[in-house]
Amino acid sequence: MSPISPTPPSASTLSPIAFPDVALPESTRRLRTEVRAFLDEERARGTVLGRPDSWLAGWDPGFSRRLAERGWVGMALPTEYGGAGRGFLERYVVIEELLAAGAPVSAHWVSDRQAGPSILQHGTEEQRRFFLPRIAAGRCFFSIGMSEKSSGSDLASVATRAERTADGWRLTGTKMWTGGAHCNDYAIVLARTDETEDKHAGLSQFIVDLRAPGVRVEPIRLMSGEHRFNALHLEGVDVPDGMLLGQQGDGWKQVTGELAFERSGPERYLSTFPLLVSLLRELGQHPTTAGQLTRIGILAARLYSIRRLSLGVAAALDAGASPDTQAALVKDLGTRLEGTLIDTVRSVLPTPADPHATPGSHPELLAFALLHSPGYTLRGGTNEILRGIITRGLEQHR
Repeated sequence: MSPISPTPPSASTLSPIAFPDVALPESTRRLRTEVRAFLDEERARGTVLGRPDSWLAGWDPGFSRRLAERGWVGMALPTEYGGAGRGFLERYVVIEELLAAGAPVSAHWVSDRQAGPSILQHGTEEQRRFFLPRIAAGRCFFSIGMSEKSSGSDLASVATRAERTADGWRLTGTKMWTGGAHCNDYAIVLARTDETEDKHAGLSQFIVDLRAPGVRVEPIRLMSGEHRFNALHLEGVDVPDGMLLGQQGDGWKQVTGELAFERSGPERYLSTFPLLVSLLRELGQHPTTAGQLTRIGILAARLYSIRRLSLGVAAALDAGASPDTQAALVKDLGTRLEGTLIDTVRSVLPTPADPHATPGSHPELLAFALLHSPGYTLRGGTNEILRGIITRGLEQHR
């Protein structure tokens, strides 16, 4: 791979299906060393437990604040808004290390990955001044309110409505699968502000205070009993004019642009990485066969390839592009790989999964990953929907 050019490619030179060839600069090596040293300290504190899905299940606001003290939350936000003023590639290195370690990052995850960049791009100056420094300090946590009961894959058919009031908007509707709404401070909610024949028009985004009157959070428990997701009921919630995010009616355009942040990061292929680490530790205690090593080698090659694609999306974001098609491709490949990783682990080392085994042991981690694996290809957009996005991107350049 060739090193990154001092002048990154402009947004106009990146086609919807191009992936810049990326080699991380020397500065990221030092950054990676710093993050690993920090993680060693946190392991000694007992906060980093090496669990899969740590960006969804690892809620630890104190850990988020300690990251923020080092400038590792809101890294890509400008310094004038409290951020570190660094690039998406440097942020990538930090979150890659955190996810590979299974660190508890879910408290600040959506704020850092999605809400902060969205407010920076579409928000008013007042919104930027208020929210971004708090996000970068690890003291303001966001959820995303998109999906609805009958509007999962067909997001444009959302039924949540925002009606004009004397000094703002009144939101009525229910959002489903709203991660962290029982813990977070705000949610960015997609609602219909105008009735039009084109269902993609007339949508707008709002920043909703999750402690406001009329907000009701109902738990959606997983089969394991865990409480990560919620039904977010908006029962006549009054939202001031100043909490409209972006332009009225531009919600669809804003949401589709934001999905590149959500779909392309290393969480789309590293959610189960701690299980692979556990497998290698287990194999280190026993003789291995050529067949076992071959399967692990194939898995490692796929991980390496998807990582290169994901890094390419980060480089495109640094260049100011909106790599929606590339992001969809990374998520499709990455979430399928996560399922393959579990299958490979089971075939290479046929240890029975046991949810009641010692926490952090290989049988317990395997049981955890198996239990949650059906959701890998659903959350953040089903693979079927993603392939439609990829197809449209390809058709644009036939």
